[in-house]
Amino acid sequence: MSEIEIRLVRFDAPVAQQLIRDALAELGARYGGTGDDTPVAATEFEPPDGAFLVAYLAGEPVGCGGWRSHGADTAELKRMYTAPAARGRGVARTVLAAVERSAREQGRKRIVLECGDKQPEAIAMYTAAGYERIPNFGFYKDEEGCVSFGRTL
Repeated sequence: MSEIEIRLVRFDAPVAQQLIRDALAELGARYGGTGDDTPVAATEFEPPDGAFLVAYLAGEPVGCGGWRSHGADTAELKRMYTAPAARGRGVARTVLAAVERSAREQGRKRIVLECGDKQPEAIAMYTAAGYERIPNFGFYKDEEGCVSFGRTL
């Protein structure tokens, strides 16, 4: 198995934007529409108030994830994605750990996320990583099928 390399990139970098487009297309196929209409600005992912990470396998970008501030001591996980060809190789778990580490290094004590109930793979990964259900929050908090998770860092 190839080693997964994680790189900090700007949210608006072309490599990040391509992975995000792929993620939104997949969400659109699962849920309809654009996939996710949550307002997101590239500046929200700039250290020390956020970060965006891209995973590479054999030099190819295969996954991403980032965090943005959600209050003084909490980070919100956003735009987690692994390309279908790279799934099952630990990419998502590696990105998640790197995102959590980045948020912790910037003083965040907790991380939260919102997800949809049509993403059982993601829900299983978050649960296995120690995330627990929390009250829904964010753009989709009142939508049917929204599920939110959090954990202490």
